[in-house]
Amino acid sequence: MSSESPQSPASLERAALSVALVRVGNQDRAALQEVYRRTSRKLFGICLRIFGERADAEDAMQEVYLTIWHRAGSFDPARGNPITWLATLTRNRAIDILRASGRRPTAPIELADNVADDRPDAETVLISQGDDARIVGCIETLAKSDATMIRIAFFEGTTYADLAERITLPLGTVKSRIRRALLKLRECLS
Repeated sequence: MSSESPQSPASLERAALSVALVRVGNQDRAALQEVYRRTSRKLFGICLRIFGERADAEDAMQEVYLTIWHRAGSFDPARGNPITWLATLTRNRAIDILRASGRRPTAPIELADNVADDRPDAETVLISQGDDARIVGCIETLAKSDATMIRIAFFEGTTYADLAERITLPLGTVKSRIRRALLKLRECLS
């Protein structure tokens, strides 16, 4: 099924990150440092896209890694890709922090392109990794507008409210369509 060689750099990186996350789940501080070294630029990019301000993104990163420390025990390498798990956790935690602050990001998302990160974005990582090619294939089976909403919400780190404003649809409609699209994705993946 997977077109990815077991010894490819992406496969080896994923395996090393999975092992480190399992070790973090066992309260191994050195493993948390390893996870930070391997993921901080990517996760910082997610935070920066959500907050728009570097200082706010840096503050959120501390919260994200504290959350990783507490929740790594729930990561199951057999059920998913570690970078996908970390990116989702980061996005959700950053949005929670932003909502709790009661303010909205002030910088446009286009400024996030200026972050010095030579690694591919989340969507490119998903496409390039064999096991996750199924997800991309399933997204492509969705209606074009639903696939676009999924990509914007989950790969760009946009909140549902911001997405609704961006595509000029009511928030309830956006939430319903994303929920239906996620159900279709789950069905396609099972």
